[in-house]
Amino acid sequence: MPKISIVVPFHNEEENVMEMYDRLHSVMEATGETYELIFVDDGSTDLTYRFLSDIATIDHQVTVVRLGRNFGQTSALAAGFAQTTGKYVIAMDGDLQHDPADIPIFLNMLSKGYDIVSGWRKQRIDNFWLRRFPSRCANWLMAKLSAVDIHDFGTTFKAYRREVLERLPLYGEMHRFIPALASAYGASICEVPIHNVNRQRGKSHYGISRTFRVLFDLMTIRFLLQYKARPLHFFGRFGCVNIMIGLGVAFWLLIEKIAYHISVIGEHGAAVVFGAVMILAGLQLLAFGLLGDLQVWQYHTPATRTSYTVAELLQPPTAVEGD
Repeated sequence: MPKISIVVPFHNEEENVMEMYDRLHSVMEATGETYELIFVDDGSTDLTYRFLSDIATIDHQVTVVRLGRNFGQTSALAAGFAQTTGKYVIAMDGDLQHDPADIPIFLNMLSKGYDIVSGWRKQRIDNFWLRRFPSRCANWLMAKLSAVDIHDFGTTFKAYRREVLERLPLYGEMHRFIPALASAYGASICEVPIHNVNRQRGKSHYGISRTFRVLFDLMTIRFLLQYKARPLHFFGRFGCVNIMIGLGVAFWLLIEKIAYHISVIGEHGAAVVFGAVMILAGLQLLAFGLLGDLQVWQYHTPATRTSYTVAELLQPPTAVEGD
């Protein structure tokens, strides 16, 4: 069984596949450790899979996973992680913007006992307004919301102990939030500077549109970290506020009716509707929270429940052997 598993997703990277393999092979051989390379073809439409299959034919340390279509980077990484057998798992991009020569740095930190080692593109050289500035804002927000003090959530170049990955479901853009999710389980995390290399060949698959997907996933992560085991605390808070506002409006309308004998519907029709909506919305939020707590309870309760209870059970005596 290999000690180190390297997972690399590819999508239309025919110009980079062979060089990526050569550099990875050279670095890993120099470490003297046993290893395996897990290459994932994420629905490429060029010659990427052909090159990967050729590599797997000549190198039995290479496993190739071909996905049926382009599922995205997180799914490709999850498919690769599922094939790993090593104690340590390193994930990196296949476009050569991650330098395989940095791998020994990750291995050194893992050997010191850290559960996750995250790469940090300390000196970024890509476009400031399209890449660096949005990334800096997103990373600051992620660090604040997740309480994980690292500078670069966005890079794929990270190393993990395999048992950490086995606890975490991956979907959406969740691969960048693995440190935040793992921190909830008490994982120890550190960060190491890595080289940031400009893409030399091929076309980048990243754009500003990814920012919105990341923001949505960030909200999901925040909710999971804070309220995964107690959803009523989240929904109930807003539900109670809505109900209090609605009841406040209703009380004011009642005073208007009793003290001034005005037609509430005629004079304050909009306020009547607003108050009723706020009360109903609050009740719905409370119901969502209670249903969420019920789901949590069912998740943590063994599935051996029955719909009845037995008050007493009389059975015939067990026959003695030899009778």
